[in-house]
Amino acid sequence: MRIVWSGQSAFRVEFADKVVLFDPFFTSYPGVAGDPARAGEGATHICLTHGHLDHLGDAAEIAARTGARVIANAEVCSWLSATKGVEATEPVNTGGSLDLGGFTVTFVRSAHSVTDMEGAGFMPMGPPNGIVLAAPGEPTLYHMGQTDLFGSMALIEELHRPDILLVPIGGRFTMGAERAACAVRRFFRPKAVIPCHYGSFPDFAPDADAFVAAMEGSEVQVVVPPLGMGVRFTA
Repeated sequence: MRIVWSGQSAFRVEFADKVVLFDPFFTSYPGVAGDPARAGEGATHICLTHGHLDHLGDAAEIAARTGARVIANAEVCSWLSATKGVEATEPVNTGGSLDLGGFTVTFVRSAHSVTDMEGAGFMPMGPPNGIVLAAPGEPTLYHMGQTDLFGSMALIEELHRPDILLVPIGGRFTMGAERAACAVRRFFRPKAVIPCHYGSFPDFAPDADAFVAAMEGSEVQVVVPPLGMGVRFTA
């Protein structure tokens, strides 16, 4: 499995013949490395953790260009179909699992808000989620989405045993470095953790240094990939 971080919560995950994008916020994010169009090249699936615009990102454009199927909560799928013309959607809800042929995704709880703005008003965008991706012979991946820590993370560990965690650490709109490290240390036993959702806007932590320091002494490998650079993992 090869994982590329493109800033914010955007990841490209490659394994077997699949290219799965998570929260592909590229063209409106000035920190994205290289050509934003290349970040979505060859996508087969797009997984969205929730309906905020910095997580919906370029999902509709990439889906139109590549034919990728969009997997999101039912409200986000309906919104993308009705307003953006996205046809290939796979609606899921919290606790639901979906077999996508060669891998499964399970939508789990996230502690975050559930509306977003378009124009002058607010619109309901369904529940926020984390997403667990499992594929035969590959590490199990848990993208936490945008969240605080919460006690039932212990059940996510018990049920899914994720090998790799994608963890928001930026603070203000998610848990910060100390709380994120507490979540990893208390609730999970992963092989590796990749921090995200930092360094993109002035209100967020500028780097991952505090999180790396908070994880010192643990047995977990903390990976901080440069933007646009791939990191490989094996099961």
